[in-house]
Amino acid sequence: PEAARPRASRRAVFGAAFAATLSSLLVSPARALDAEEAFEASAAARSLPSATPALGDLAAAAPGAEVYFGNGCFWGRQHEFVQTEREQLGRSNDQVSSLVGYAGGFSAKGKDGKVCYYYGSPDTVYERLGHGEVVRTVLSDSSPEQAQKDLRAFAKTYFANFKKIRGFGMQRLDPQDAGAGYRNMIGVPGGMSSPLMRIIEEENVNGMKLLEGAGNAPNVKPNEDDVFNAIWVYDSDALPFYAAEMYHQFHDGLGYRFPEEYTVELKKNAIARGLVKDTGCPEMRERRFAEFESITG
Repeated sequence: PEAARPRASRRAVFGAAFAATLSSLLVSPARALDAEEAFEASAAARSLPSATPALGDLAAAAPGAEVYFGNGCFWGRQHEFVQTEREQLGRSNDQVSSLVGYAGGFSAKGKDGKVCYYYGSPDTVYERLGHGEVVRTVLSDSSPEQAQKDLRAFAKTYFANFKKIRGFGMQRLDPQDAGAGYRNMIGVPGGMSSPLMRIIEEENVNGMKLLEGAGNAPNVKPNEDDVFNAIWVYDSDALPFYAAEMYHQFHDGLGYRFPEEYTVELKKNAIARGLVKDTGCPEMRERRFAEFESITG
């Protein structure tokens, strides 16, 4: 894992731009009501029996499963998971699956709806919809054994990105980015009842609390906030992953740069094969933050 180092809050980096557009981010009462009604319908759907294999059927559940992990700013975390794919699991650049995005909340248009960064329209801004920042990756579908090996490697990477605070427990590496949008979370098909949780629990070597989550409702104070030494566990079938904007993918870390082989060449590869694509959300295009314009033209 990357070494802990002093970093400025990303909220501070984007604070000026966000403040300038804050008035445009006020959601109308009608839109807020629509969002709340849709969230209630989504919550009702989550209470229905799941088609996910029963606890214990790990061999059936693992191959091809999509899982997501969140703990703070997703820029640096994506690099960690990509390196795990390439260096530990032997995946080529064409096989890299890790993407940054949003999860743990809601979209008014369901799984096909837009979830955006702060530059989107008011009813699409990820924190307003209850989401947090995550990295999604995909387990191998070649065999149950390989899929389990993948999940174990990803879980090790995830838990290595916390540091122990004596007398208190485990803290993520960038605590300056605080709030529900940066909360610790893991999403697997079936949530806490998933057979995949067996591996997650085994790799939770520092005994962080695993809390069953139901997701945060839109436009209200979050029930599932940024909790120290704890991780919210979500059913990724009910609370799916929404890919972030092209700009955020394969991004430099906050206050430090990754090689252009990662930020430019690997990103070009991901765009060419359709892993990274337009989300319909506004794109940030400031050159000083990333190589976005040089890639997309």
